[in-house]
Amino acid sequence: MNTLGETIGELCKIILPITEESYSGNPDSSIAVCTLSSIDLLKKFVNSEILNHISIAGRLLSENKGIDSIIKHVNKNQKITTIIVCGKEVWGHKAGHSLFRLHKNGVDKNKRIINSTSPDPHLTVSKPEIQFFQNNITLVNLINETDFEIILDKIRIY
Repeated sequence: MNTLGETIGELCKIILPITEESYSGNPDSSIAVCTLSSIDLLKKFVNSEILNHISIAGRLLSENKGIDSIIKHVNKNQKITTIIVCGKEVWGHKAGHSLFRLHKNGVDKNKRIINSTSPDPHLTVSKPEIQFFQNNITLVNLINETDFEIILDKIRIY
């Protein structure tokens, strides 16, 4: 991994400490929500009854460790079939973009997400875990959508 990227990441944790990463909801639900960098949007999900109808609501801040976490989570919680990706894209990292590129294209022999424009889209998860994600998860692209009601309407479709 890029040591400059790791250093900047650690610096960001000090300057901008954000502890909320994800919140569990209904373990029997097939829907997960990813609010990308939008902490206020995540808090709306946490403080709403909709959390009783979705499996998990969380953020995605990086194109590597964050995506690794999502892949591991859906492999472990195979009831999840749909991920609503909403909220503001992470400037510079483009984590949402990389998630969709992974879903469509997979990784190369070095486990770099194919066609990602993110600075460090290298994953550590296994190829079978990635293939499970590609074959069994539907991604819903609401990147940059922060209107809670619009997102709720989309969730209700699933």
